[in-house]
Amino acid sequence: MSEITELERRITDALARIDAGVDTLGQGAASDGSGDAAALQEALEAEKAANAQLEERVAAIKDKQETLIKDLEKQISDLTATVARQEEDAKTLIALNNELREAAEARQATSGDKDAELVNKALQTELEALQTARKADLAELETIMTELKPLIGEGA
Repeated sequence: MSEITELERRITDALARIDAGVDTLGQGAASDGSGDAAALQEALEAEKAANAQLEERVAAIKDKQETLIKDLEKQISDLTATVARQEEDAKTLIALNNELREAAEARQATSGDKDAELVNKALQTELEALQTARKADLAELETIMTELKPLIGEGA
């Protein structure tokens, strides 16, 4: 029986030491766990802030890109209209030059006979050709100025 009492005492002492060790480990883990939790929470907040900054930058880049696309689309539209206008002027010039050529040929066909009507028609056609050429030159100059304005500044 004394052996049983001795074993019982030894088991009780061992259990007490185990309880003390578990309490020490629990307190250490709790203090380490709260420290780790605080560090993890700080890291999470830092990542959230970095993520928010990145989202703002992405939104700013997207807005800038959309603005740039709108500006480029407007430039394309303006240039397309200018090209269409210049093509129309070129067609008019070609037609007027053909008329002028025909008037000159008709004038030569009369072999020196100065028909006032043919001379008048030739001069009128030539005047229209010059006016159309001037209009085409002005349109081209306007296109050049449109392209130069961003380079030299709007106020110039």
